Amino acid sequence: MGIGDKLSSFSNNVQEGAKSTAMTIMHITLRLITGLLVGGTLALIGQELIGYGTFALIFATVVVVAVIMKLLSQWSFAQILIFDLIVVLVGMLLRMYILVAP
Repeated sequence: MGIGDKLSSFSNNVQEGAKSTAMTIMHITLRLITGLLVGGTLALIGQELIGYGTFALIFATVVVVAVIMKLLSQWSFAQILIFDLIVVLVGMLLRMYILVAP
């Protein structure tokens, strides 16, 4: 095994490590964005219904983000995107209900 083979092997290992790291960062970012959107929405709904303050709003957002991050940790990109699509569709349905309701 010559120096060329070792260098090639090292280069392949670096590429695989960079690809794995990039995919992990993208997965964490997607879960975080999903959690922030769902958490912020649910916290705002709770604030309007119950009328709690800013600290409770932030606390509720952080708790929901943590729960969403934990729940989505084993899901793939496609499953998370389908979950996002369902959440958006439910949100649009609720918005339509609010606009139509007397």
